[in-house]
Amino acid sequence: MLRGEITTAIRQAVVQELAAAGYGRLSIEAVARRAGVGKTAVYRRWSSKLDMVLEMVTDVAGQSLPMPDTGSLRGDLEFVLRIAARALRHPMASQIIPDLLAEAARNPQIAHTLQDALLANQREIGVRLIGRAVERGELPPGTDPEAAVDLIVGPLYWRLAVARAPLPDAYLSRLAASIAAALVAGFAAPTERDVDSRAPA
Repeated sequence: MLRGEITTAIRQAVVQELAAAGYGRLSIEAVARRAGVGKTAVYRRWSSKLDMVLEMVTDVAGQSLPMPDTGSLRGDLEFVLRIAARALRHPMASQIIPDLLAEAARNPQIAHTLQDALLANQREIGVRLIGRAVERGELPPGTDPEAAVDLIVGPLYWRLAVARAPLPDAYLSRLAASIAAALVAGFAAPTERDVDSRAPA
């Protein structure tokens, strides 16, 4: 194999081993065996399994999602939800993500890498999606992109990665509508009644 092919084979083997064995039982030997290369080929690229996994996590978590402009906040939300649901339901992702999150609780380096990569990716999604909605007049200026991403990712991650519940046919469409309504209500300009209710008695 050429050098690039070897690196690709090793990367694929790392993902497969993570899904099959988890980070705790992952070994350079197993990765090399699955990739069909010698251990030295792996060590030439990464000094340890931690370095190897951190690079994989950064590459995968940092990938940008395709986000075409559908013309409406609800449409954009539903598109993002469908992409995220497809990723979370992938057989390998459904095994690897919970395992790495559990490992992150014990390993600060993994925790920081996951946090940095995911936050950067989520921030990009939030800024683009909310920016469009503000330009269309669907949301007011000052709408918080981070809060929007929490509303988008939280329910879906809970259902698919934690509860591992199925997705009914219309679930994502209803969820997109609910998130859009929550964002509009949550960031709408306060009315006189809202202001009065917040005033001290």
